[in-house]
Amino acid sequence: MTQTATATASASRFLGPRPRLGGSSRGTAPRGRFRAAALLTLLAAMFGLMLAGATGASAHAALLSTDPKQGSVVQTAPTQIVLHFSEQVTLEQDAMRVYDPAGKRIDTGGTGHAGSDDTTARVALVPGLAEGTYTVAWRAISADTHPVSGAFTFSYGHASATTSVAGEQATKGSTLVGALYGASRSVQYGAYALLVGPVALVLLCWPAGVRLRAVQRLMLGGWAGLLLATVAQLLLRGPYEAAKGLGGFFDLTMIQQTLHEHLGTMLVVRILLLAAAGVFLSLLGGQAGVGLPETERTDPAAERRLRVTLGIAGAVLAIALACTWALADHASVGMQVDLAVPLDVVHILSMGCWLGGLAAVLLGLRTAAADGGIGPEQVQRFSTVALCSVTALVGTGVYQAWRGLGSWDAFTGTTYGRLLLVKIGAVLVILAAAWMSRRWTAILRTEPRGGDAVGGDVAAGGGGDPGAGSVPATAPADPVRAAQLARQQAARRSVAVARAREASPARGMLLRSVLLELTFAVIVLVVTTLLTNAPPGRSVTAQAQGRSQTGTSTQSGPVDLNLAFDTGGSTDNAKGKVSIDIDPARVGTNQLHAYVYDSSGKPADEPELDIRVILPAKSLGPFDVQLDKLDVGHWASSTLQLPMAGSWQLQVIIRSDDIDETTVTAPMQVSS
Repeated sequence: MTQTATATASASRFLGPRPRLGGSSRGTAPRGRFRAAALLTLLAAMFGLMLAGATGASAHAALLSTDPKQGSVVQTAPTQIVLHFSEQVTLEQDAMRVYDPAGKRIDTGGTGHAGSDDTTARVALVPGLAEGTYTVAWRAISADTHPVSGAFTFSYGHASATTSVAGEQATKGSTLVGALYGASRSVQYGAYALLVGPVALVLLCWPAGVRLRAVQRLMLGGWAGLLLATVAQLLLRGPYEAAKGLGGFFDLTMIQQTLHEHLGTMLVVRILLLAAAGVFLSLLGGQAGVGLPETERTDPAAERRLRVTLGIAGAVLAIALACTWALADHASVGMQVDLAVPLDVVHILSMGCWLGGLAAVLLGLRTAAADGGIGPEQVQRFSTVALCSVTALVGTGVYQAWRGLGSWDAFTGTTYGRLLLVKIGAVLVILAAAWMSRRWTAILRTEPRGGDAVGGDVAAGGGGDPGAGSVPATAPADPVRAAQLARQQAARRSVAVARAREASPARGMLLRSVLLELTFAVIVLVVTTLLTNAPPGRSVTAQAQGRSQTGTSTQSGPVDLNLAFDTGGSTDNAKGKVSIDIDPARVGTNQLHAYVYDSSGKPADEPELDIRVILPAKSLGPFDVQLDKLDVGHWASSTLQLPMAGSWQLQVIIRSDDIDETTVTAPMQVSS
């Protein structure tokens, strides 16, 4: 904490008094306030979009199988429950909870891995289990830091009714904590871009930009935003992981547990790197002679060496910060990790240089060249840097898309794929805007410099330094008269700057095209955050396979069947219809009602009615349904136990007299 405080104090020097480029305080103050307001509006819009798109992160690990299997009926009492996942998971001590048919907890606690296999979860059971249906609730953290939870049932000896355990089958945690956690992740991406992009711009393309207050504030705002959002994620991680409320925000036990996790280590490393970045910003802002004419530089060679040193230090810090994401997210798990991690670093670094650089260029274009604004040569240099960044983004993005999707169908069949299509469309718009920016930059370089026109106008209006707006050397001794002359010169200079802008339409068009680039770049950043929170297509496929193996179905809803029958007898009730209602048609205990009608539509008083259910895909059954006759033609059961989801077969045996009977069948879908 001391190091961070020291870096904050050092970085505060970054906005200390700077040499003025010219103009009186009266003339420049309104423009300074306008630029500050524009910058705040830009940042508010950017963060607002990211917060609007921030959601609780989805689960990315897939449950592949369970032991005992979900919905199975075992004849030997199990001594443990073992879950198998598609990737490594982190477990809490209370990650798995097992309940007997009466709702009493019968696990011994202390959930852990099965041996050295980090893709498993295991918990032991108490001895002496009674026969019946048991419920298992579980929660784990995927290797890419996202939580995954669920529940299933199995039976020992025979299926039985179960007592519902409140809250155990849908442990999703606090919605507010999830939203804040997702927002902290989103803000970090944007803040990283605002920190890295302007630094790269002033070191590679626009050295004088470091003297512009708006650019300084942009860098420092990115640094402070990234630091605060990282600390917020560190404190929110415990409640988010344990599905608790905001009450655990300052829980030291949860914080300590987070610090022992891989993600917690990366967050601490990021904070330490930001402490060093604060010192770096102070050194960058304190450069002597950057952007000044050769005649005013004390030692140009020393300045170049300082810039090279700062450039190397800045590159190391930017790459190290990008690694803290790549080593703790999607790239660190799954296939081809050794290739995915460095490419993810390149992807994040390119995003920062490009998006943050665009924001700084926009501020530079809104400032007159005579006031230190960016010129066409500097924009041309950044255009080259942006082209390289976009090329790297596209290349690494294609690889990430292939790695995350897994199939062409995932483009339209998964949320990840649809978000990726939106991102591709936004990138195409940005490329078109970038092409227009390059054209306007080339035109701007061939036009007369606005600064020259401004200087001539001011000189003609009263002499003096064209950028200074100060009292000429022959100013009268009367201070009131001197102040009047200074105000007149500032007014002439403002008019001259406005005329220069009007005379250079290319600069205005360049400003609009860069603003278009930045707008869609923010959209790309928001979609990228959503992609980080969305389960990749490969993970969705693995989850579907896991549901197939464990018998889980995504369909739900009560079953309503109408079956015609004919026993072949001669009585009035030999022909008719039987109506079957099953609610809720889910795994566990269900209610069944059977209504039998004769050929005239009246309730039929059949001597006997039997119902069985079979799950052909798992060779389960037939299970006899215990029916109670409630009225003429009305049978019911409140203990229908469906142990597994899937496509079941319902068999209804109807006997109309001592010798005549028939069996009718129909399929029914049972969900989890």
